[in-house]
Amino acid sequence: MAAEPELEPELELEPEPSPAGSLRRCLARLGALRARPDGSRRTELHLLFDQLISESCGPQPAAAPGPQDVCAVLVQGCQLVPLDQEHLVSKVCQLIHHLLNRYQVMVDEQHLNFLLSYCISALRQCSSWTHVEILQALAALVYNNGPKCQKYLPDLLGKAGLLLQFSDPAQPEVELRRAAVRSMANLCLSVPGQPYLDESYRTVCFQTFLSVLQSSKTTDVDDITFCMLLQSALKGVQSLLNGGKMKLMQTDQIGALLAVLKKFMFHGLPGLSIEVPTALYPAPLPQYDKRSPVKQEQAEAATSKQTGSRRKKCKGKQKKGEFGEEGREGPEDAGNESVLGADMLKLQLGDVQSSPCLEPGPRVPDVCAGKEPPSSQPWKRFSSSESEYSDTEGGLQSKVRSYQANVRQGALACFLSTIKSIEKRVLYGYWSAFVPDAPGIGSPQSVSLMTIALKDPSPKTRACALQVLSAFLEGSKQFLSVAEDANDHKRAFTPFSVTIASSIRELHRCLLLALVAESSSQTLTQIVKCLANLVSNAPYSRLKPGLLTRVWNQIKPYISHKDVNVRVSSLTLLGAIVSAQAPLPEVQLLLQQPSSSGLSGSGSASPGRPGCCEQWGKAAPWAGQSPQGSPAGQPCWLLRLCVSLVVLPREDPCPDAATAFPSVCSVYEPCPLRLEALQVLALLVKGYFPMAQSYFLGLGEVACRCMEEMDPSIQLHGAKLLEELGTGVLQQHKPDSPTAPEQRVPVSVVVTFWTMMLNGPLPGTLQNSPHATLQTSACDALSSILPEAFSLLQGDQQILCVTLLLGLNHSENPLVKAAAARALGVYILFPCLRQDVMFVADTANAILNSLHDKSPNVRAKAAWSLGNLTDTLIINMQTLGQSFQEELSDLLLLKLLRSATEASKDRDKVKSNAVRALGNVLHFLQPCHVANPRFREAVEESLQALIATVGSEATMKVRWNACYALGNVFKNPALPLGETPWATQAFSALSSVVKSCKNFKVRIKSAMALSIPSKRECYGSTEQFCQIWSALVVALQRSEDTEDFLEFKYSSSLRSQICRALLHLLQLARATDLPLLGASLREHGQAIRAHVLHYLSSSGEESEAGAHTDLGDRQRGLQGAIEHLSGIESELQGKARLRVSLYLEDVLAHHTNATELAEA
Repeated sequence: MAAEPELEPELELEPEPSPAGSLRRCLARLGALRARPDGSRRTELHLLFDQLISESCGPQPAAAPGPQDVCAVLVQGCQLVPLDQEHLVSKVCQLIHHLLNRYQVMVDEQHLNFLLSYCISALRQCSSWTHVEILQALAALVYNNGPKCQKYLPDLLGKAGLLLQFSDPAQPEVELRRAAVRSMANLCLSVPGQPYLDESYRTVCFQTFLSVLQSSKTTDVDDITFCMLLQSALKGVQSLLNGGKMKLMQTDQIGALLAVLKKFMFHGLPGLSIEVPTALYPAPLPQYDKRSPVKQEQAEAATSKQTGSRRKKCKGKQKKGEFGEEGREGPEDAGNESVLGADMLKLQLGDVQSSPCLEPGPRVPDVCAGKEPPSSQPWKRFSSSESEYSDTEGGLQSKVRSYQANVRQGALACFLSTIKSIEKRVLYGYWSAFVPDAPGIGSPQSVSLMTIALKDPSPKTRACALQVLSAFLEGSKQFLSVAEDANDHKRAFTPFSVTIASSIRELHRCLLLALVAESSSQTLTQIVKCLANLVSNAPYSRLKPGLLTRVWNQIKPYISHKDVNVRVSSLTLLGAIVSAQAPLPEVQLLLQQPSSSGLSGSGSASPGRPGCCEQWGKAAPWAGQSPQGSPAGQPCWLLRLCVSLVVLPREDPCPDAATAFPSVCSVYEPCPLRLEALQVLALLVKGYFPMAQSYFLGLGEVACRCMEEMDPSIQLHGAKLLEELGTGVLQQHKPDSPTAPEQRVPVSVVVTFWTMMLNGPLPGTLQNSPHATLQTSACDALSSILPEAFSLLQGDQQILCVTLLLGLNHSENPLVKAAAARALGVYILFPCLRQDVMFVADTANAILNSLHDKSPNVRAKAAWSLGNLTDTLIINMQTLGQSFQEELSDLLLLKLLRSATEASKDRDKVKSNAVRALGNVLHFLQPCHVANPRFREAVEESLQALIATVGSEATMKVRWNACYALGNVFKNPALPLGETPWATQAFSALSSVVKSCKNFKVRIKSAMALSIPSKRECYGSTEQFCQIWSALVVALQRSEDTEDFLEFKYSSSLRSQICRALLHLLQLARATDLPLLGASLREHGQAIRAHVLHYLSSSGEESEAGAHTDLGDRQRGLQGAIEHLSGIESELQGKARLRVSLYLEDVLAHHTNATELAEA
């Protein structure tokens, strides 16, 4: 060993060519050799192969040989070596393995065919001692070449396939088995755009990998070799699952895979010994997994998903057969990592349980500063060598620990791919096997993903476990929504809702404990992201308060962490808190905390910096009191923090931030941090506007400053903040808003706000054509202006807004065009604009232009705006009368009718608003239009389109709008109803829908439409009138017939609307209608009587259309029908009297008696 340093100078002074030249010369010599029948080149080949293998294992040459050259030389080498010269076969296979891996060569199909044939023949003919090297060569050849190996798959993976033979559990030579499994795993790698393995081969490979993972380690196999075998099998399963190539559907298949993954997630974890069954089964309760009685330390559990491609892609770079070496941790990774000792773990668990706010203790600043807690090094607990690894035994232990950590990481990475391959509803059946639950009294806690996150010595493995947990939590809102523990249950059993709630609370506790104990910045980031995922999905309104308070107080110190990624993820978590089922009373209380609350001991300056936007320290003058959400006039801590991060220069330089984001100007905080702060501000405004409104103008200034910057991403988020501010004011000023008028932002302040925007960067942003997303967001922001404020803007500013939107409606970008079309649909409803015929005409033409766009999204937005525009026509007709109708161009009206008819044949998102527009336009038409020959054909086509839509199989929203539209048509006295063919078709379609549509809201709307015509002649013949009556009676009897339980809540409204329609028909009935009506009452009178009595006695309710009816109106409707029918029947003498009025009088008398009894 002492002579080695002396050799290096000699090698450097050796007048030999460079390594690249030497390698090329060797390759050239090999390429020039030709085989001799007498085999006399054997010695020369031995020397040449030895030299080439040595060169390929040496320093990386400056100029690597080309892929074609390498492939040609390898083919030449195989041609020179007959299969009976096994030593040379072994060496040429080693050469294949080393060269392909070293130079990352992808073998082309022609050379691949020859080399694969050679390797397969060698496996069949050569002695077993050569098979490991041959299989290594095979693994290197098939890596990422699976699609080119199709014709060799029967030889390799068929019934008697070579790889199946060598990977068989009965194979005594573990190195041989490992090489075969590695080759199989490489074959399973998918290549984008290329065909994948057939189903039969996928199944064979999966079963092989599963059998490897299910097999036990024998005493004659060393730990490192066994770890490498496991890694290859895990990589193979992951390759099969990646990209959705293989979906796990069978319960036994899923259960078996999850069982081995759970087993190897803990492989070699110090101080832990578990037994996992051969298969896991979906169940709401924890599985039986036993812990060693010696180590009953509290452990945590959780399930995570892959939030990014952190699956050690760098390992894949070591491609072709180097699975055993990939991902190996050096001593700095396997040794110098923080892990909680048993005492520390128990101590912290106790602290967390006893502290309601989970305030970080004095240890937190050290943790955040990257200092490791005492006795955290794993070797001080689990190794007898006292961390001195210079001896052979200690070095071996370190190596074994490193390989075991790689197995755990491989199992977790495989779990991530598994989560993608299983439906969520199936996956959550295994929730209790991977996510912690609070342990029962006197029993240890089951091991889970949180056990790894808290106890694993490798920060990489801890981060992997947290990624899996995040993946598990992502999309879990529906599953977790059943959780409830707001009320203490005192039952003999524990409800499932309480079990899930307990699991959620335990997840919070464990993740906060991991947060306090972690020192690795990368893992800290994963913990905080995992917490954010949990907060986004947990149903806090159904849980006891306090969980979010602990998270809130615990995360505050990390906003000033030295690592930018930790700071960004901390803001993400705060954003998740303020957006979780907002507004939550618990979060409102948190927002009211003083700025300094929870920041002591954080080791950093308070987020409220000196001079930080002094205007934030005072409430707005109109508030007249302390801002909601902050005591004694102090601004909300989170609001001030976010504003300071966005607009203020940073106090001191952050070298790590400058390194991570070199392109960001050093004056401000790093761009990702500012973007996240802007997103939190937007979420805060959206969820807790009453708190933010006191700083309305100040937040507007922040949005302005952001839109004035050069970075488009900052501009974009500034525009989004502006939109949220505008939307908050709109919601507050709605007629049904719960906010008292004196508590709303005054209109004068809103005018000042928008004046500032329109005099600032907003117009320029709207014209910033290179950034379509920014234009779109700015357009959405401009559409959020309060109508009352718009009318008080200066005239030139109003014109500016309208001009910008009309111009953007001609944009070539579909996103911008759609946003502009939608904004015009908002503006057309403004009272100060809708009465301007010129603006209505300009807007109509712009919307019609967008309605013919090739983008479905643009057409959908334009159809919505068209519906709003036609609503405006009806409002103007009712308020302005004939003058507005005469001013509107007939040609424009005809264009509206034809375009809406055409749009009603488009996809459902367009159709739903197109039919709404059709109903409005047909309602708006005057007798002169109906008589105009140019309109006649368009009117007929539009009516047929409406009728067809009512009876179609379109979505319920479309059919609801079509019924509503026909009701609007019936309101127009200029349109002839009676016995016209289209009227008959319309009544027939509505009658069919009211009887049989699955959706009760559509039935309600059709019954409402049938009750709109105000004259008997509108209903046509007696036969048609009675058919409508019969349809309503049948609908009344079927008002509870539905397969969808959710529809039952509308059944009462449906019966009320049908009863209203029946009474309406009775008020209009003619003498000729009475025989059929009487017959219907004789047959169904008892059923009708019960429903009408309930209708008369039920409390006043708001109908589906929003029309409020009281008991008096209902009773007057019945009395009106009695008087009308009595008058008709009195004219009919003798037996012509059918006593319909007497039937109704009996109903009324019964109702009156019941009412008097109730009052008495």
